[in-house]
Amino acid sequence: MPAFAPLRVRGGAQRLRRALWRQRRTMAAGLAVTAAALAASTARGADVAGGPGQETRGGPGAGVPAAASPAPEPRPATELVSAPVRIADAATVRLLRPGDRVDVIAAADPPTAGSEGTVAAKVVASGVRVTEVPPGEDSAEGGALVVLAVPRATAAELAGAGATSRLVVTVC
Repeated sequence: MPAFAPLRVRGGAQRLRRALWRQRRTMAAGLAVTAAALAASTARGADVAGGPGQETRGGPGAGVPAAASPAPEPRPATELVSAPVRIADAATVRLLRPGDRVDVIAAADPPTAGSEGTVAAKVVASGVRVTEVPPGEDSAEGGALVVLAVPRATAAELAGAGATSRLVVTVC
């Protein structure tokens, strides 16, 4: 019979306890670092009572100092609105896709056969984005509808120009 130490099957749990007991300082340090990181991350979102004279954000009674709370997202310089616009030429609208940039031009009604002169045209909106081209009934005389993302002031100009003249688009 060969000479070797006997094989022990039991004692796995005891070996684990012994290994953990030897590494207790390392484990305690790791747990302390985890607790500190958890406390630091939750302190950002917790309500902290502001001292007298401290400005707080979040309304009355919120208690979050202005320096501790994140700043609100800045609003865009020009707030865009969706403006539905009827374009005189329905075939031109069929060429448009959402995301296209267009110039909107207001053209006065063409001169009649007896009158002389040129047609006056004015650029109402320049480089505006097409957000939607609704499917619909487009007739030769009624034109077609397109939805544009424009600043609020430009939307008012488009509405006025659409009531008094024919609107056409050019793709940028």
